[in-house]
Amino acid sequence: MASFSGFEEILKTNEPLAPHTWFGLGGPAQFFAKPRSLDQLQALVVRAHDEGLAVRLLGGGSNLLVRPEGVSGLVIHLADPTFARIEVKRTEVIAGAGAKLGHVISTSIREGLGGLEALVGIPGTIGGALHGNAGSRGGDIGQWTCHATVLSAAGRVIERKREDMVFAYRDSSLDELVIVEARFQLEQDDPVELTKRMQKQWIQKKAAQPLGHQSAGCIFKNPRGMSAGMLIDQAGLKGARVGGAEVSTRHANFIVADPGCTTNDVLQLIEKVRAQVAARLGVDLELEIEIW
Repeated sequence: MASFSGFEEILKTNEPLAPHTWFGLGGPAQFFAKPRSLDQLQALVVRAHDEGLAVRLLGGGSNLLVRPEGVSGLVIHLADPTFARIEVKRTEVIAGAGAKLGHVISTSIREGLGGLEALVGIPGTIGGALHGNAGSRGGDIGQWTCHATVLSAAGRVIERKREDMVFAYRDSSLDELVIVEARFQLEQDDPVELTKRMQKQWIQKKAAQPLGHQSAGCIFKNPRGMSAGMLIDQAGLKGARVGGAEVSTRHANFIVADPGCTTNDVLQLIEKVRAQVAARLGVDLELEIEIW
């Protein structure tokens, strides 16, 4: 705690990370902080930088698997309402990095602003969605992003305009330490029609994804022109199991963690899937999920 004296109200040591992830697996964070303001966030980042400690950002935990030993350094969780603000100005939606993507979508639709409804059903926060350029067949979040406020590893606030950002499939150039806030330029549309489109997307997505179990988002990125889930299915791996981890029988690009599952079960199943898809179909699958 000596390294973070003055931050006792917002900092914990050896905080279990499992409850903060969808998988519900993994060990603790050496230091775990929930800042309550941008100033506190900056001060934490600067202190960690001065102490030579690694810093990681935790969003909704929907795209994360934590190893049993946990992580060293500082994990920052932007869970305070300060970082979840959502504001609408004409055709722009401004959202903090901690705001849930689903809340931003529903706000946009209510205000008659279209574009983000194609992302319905994607879990997580705005920060995580931007970092990995979350998307679906209907588009990705990057195409609507016109501005981002980020924080460097040294604690410097940087403003990124549209021309400063590059978005690719499940990737973005927003690789600074923290995404603080983003602005989305959307299109005026009929709220009723937007709601209908969103509901249709939601029904289709939920019909194909595992429900009622511990699982994260998609495990692998879709290779160019192909579906990772379809490849895993073609390799005969739907329902494949290692310990308490199982390839979902509803959608093969999801792994379900049954009671008693461990992080190592999931890791071994991931490697089994990658190896067999490569051997049987000649395709190397790239991870979409983050592993700490």
